[in-house]
Amino acid sequence: MGLTTSHEGGALPVRQGPPGQFGPPGEFGPPGWQAPSAIERGLYEAKERGDWPAYYDLLARVDLYMMQSRAHVDANPGSSLFHPYWNPGTQTMCLAVYTAGMLPQPLPDPVYNGYDLDWFAEVWTTQDPPYLVVNPGSPCEGVLPAGPEGRALWRRHSEAVADRDPAADTVHTLEQGGPLTGRVAFGLAAGAHIAVANGRFWNAMAYHGGGYAAEKRSLERWWGVTTREQWQSTQQRLLAADMVSGVWEFVLRLRSGMALDFAGPVEADHWRQAAANVVRRRAEAAAQPRLTPDGVTEGSPLSPAELEGQVAGVQRLIGRITRYEARFRADGLLPDGGYVRSVEAWDYGRASGMARWGLGARLCTPAEAEAAVVRAGRLVHDNYRSWEDFSAGYVLGRCLHFDDEEFGEWYESVLAVHRLLTTDPTSPWRTLPWV
Repeated sequence: MGLTTSHEGGALPVRQGPPGQFGPPGEFGPPGWQAPSAIERGLYEAKERGDWPAYYDLLARVDLYMMQSRAHVDANPGSSLFHPYWNPGTQTMCLAVYTAGMLPQPLPDPVYNGYDLDWFAEVWTTQDPPYLVVNPGSPCEGVLPAGPEGRALWRRHSEAVADRDPAADTVHTLEQGGPLTGRVAFGLAAGAHIAVANGRFWNAMAYHGGGYAAEKRSLERWWGVTTREQWQSTQQRLLAADMVSGVWEFVLRLRSGMALDFAGPVEADHWRQAAANVVRRRAEAAAQPRLTPDGVTEGSPLSPAELEGQVAGVQRLIGRITRYEARFRADGLLPDGGYVRSVEAWDYGRASGMARWGLGARLCTPAEAEAAVVRAGRLVHDNYRSWEDFSAGYVLGRCLHFDDEEFGEWYESVLAVHRLLTTDPTSPWRTLPWV
């Protein structure tokens, strides 16, 4: 299942923390500074031409990250602390926030939570600092007045983008600070379905996602993962392709073997009959007594009704797969005459994501996350022939689990991401060689 991230929203309780404790780091932007991503480049260009409406518009579309004490977030999941710092430029206390490309390597503490501009407008009080400073000390720094008129401006720009799609039609790339080539980049690209769908950098190995609190919530909601041990177990199961249905893999691999045997396409009726024959042979074998090191073990016979139920279930699954593949071919997910050989891609893609989600939630170390990403990429490369081949397997697995042949949001959203990743010239699926 895909994992969807979100930011803190609504009027959460905010209290002042000790000033200076989480102030901005040293100066950014030496001569020759290069923007980490399109976000910071857009802010810099708007600032350089004095186009502050464009600057505010861009801020309203992205997450703004604020440093927090991990202990406080863990103990008070519904609140946030403001940690003002002294700004010599304004000669006042200010609150620092950062865009995604400016975030550092994740550390155990402090952590970063993600918010939107409207959230700050909602929770700000007259006791808070007079300025919100975006990316302090960098060439794209913005000093935003936080008085009543300033906050009203924040709201107006936020309302203008209230219905934004986090993925939209963009592949977000970390141009500085994220791998663009090599094994790590390939493994990150294996998780690009989810990264693009959530509007995240596909190549952020130093992953913050939607922020520490949001990543924790998402892992618990979608995966039931709240501890390091649970993350490790889930990560290993995904890398072992142990979460996709064994029945799905059985029927797909059966057809692949038949296609090799007959050196050509396999008709659906032939596939259904072959699957029924295998199910019946396996049931017959399971009913026979077996000699084991402990002696003779009685078989496990199925009743005629149970056996026919299994046969019918497998044949229904084959029908679902053939209908999905017909739609995939019509929509360009598969070439004419193409078919899906395995849905293990769904686990491998999510394994790449799980590595980063675990890091964002501080359930693993950066080294552990990177090792899992590299392994996921190796499995994708070893088991698929191209990004398109991998993607078709991923999409089928997702649809078999979620879509129930509705061809609704679960299908349409992943189809849009597939098309973007296979056509955008900046996509890793276009820039990373399959060798």
